[in-house]
Amino acid sequence: MHTSSRLLSASVFTILALLAGPAIAALNVFATVPEWAALAQEIGGDRVRVFAATHGMHDPHRIEAKPSLIVRSRNADLVIATGADLEAGWLPVVLRESGNPRIQPGQPGHLEAARYVTMIEVPVKVDRANGDVHAAGNPHIQTDPRNILKVGEALAARLAQLDAANAAAYRAGYQAFAQRWQANLARWEKAAAGLKGQPVVVQHKSLSYLVQWLGLREVATLEPKPGVEAGAGHLADLLQRTRAQSPRLVLRAAYESPKSAEWFAREAKVPLVALPFTIGGSEAARDLTALFDETVQLLVQAIK
Repeated sequence: MHTSSRLLSASVFTILALLAGPAIAALNVFATVPEWAALAQEIGGDRVRVFAATHGMHDPHRIEAKPSLIVRSRNADLVIATGADLEAGWLPVVLRESGNPRIQPGQPGHLEAARYVTMIEVPVKVDRANGDVHAAGNPHIQTDPRNILKVGEALAARLAQLDAANAAAYRAGYQAFAQRWQANLARWEKAAAGLKGQPVVVQHKSLSYLVQWLGLREVATLEPKPGVEAGAGHLADLLQRTRAQSPRLVLRAAYESPKSAEWFAREAKVPLVALPFTIGGSEAARDLTALFDETVQLLVQAIK
């Protein structure tokens, strides 16, 4: 190629690059659980690159601080966690070993969802003898879809703070999501109206926000203490004590061992419902909307 041809090619390439404008540098978002990863994607769109540290069949209390998670966190611009000690067993290690000052607690790159909702089941006294009790309250806030909306608003504001050039886009992303979500809320609450007041037994306190949202009446928890597997004697005693309350359903999260719930449902002669709990907890629960579509549908069908 002649020198003049090479110069012409280089000039054309430079002009095309300038016309194309600067490439969008996506924010790297490290989400501890699937629901916050999905929410960040809903709001941020192609302006965020999202990684979820866990999947739908993980017990969110028991995650290992694997080297792969530490590597992922090193380049993160934002960590979004549930907080309320849900990730206390692994996230502090990941944050410390990441060497990433942007995502440490107290920094703009660290967001805890539980700070933006009203916590329930806050213990008066924290004693490890009472099982896996969380001092800030029950951390499973995502099972009430109204909380998703509150966290989404805080997340959009934080994304706008971290990426001011695209702040308007994050605000618009949240507004579009909120509009869809409000319509979904009305639809779900109408479909689930018949569940209000229905007595249920739960395996673990993982569904308390869902129970509150739908107005279900929790009459017993299978675990004798949070995080402690129920023994045969405890289950038999619980079965006798709840007969007068005539529970209609036994509920468990998909990630939880089914053994005690299956025994109780069989002996009580009531349906057992395994709820997805988060995205990926069932084949149908593939995104935030589908998660609650599936949850409400399973409950309504079971109560019939």
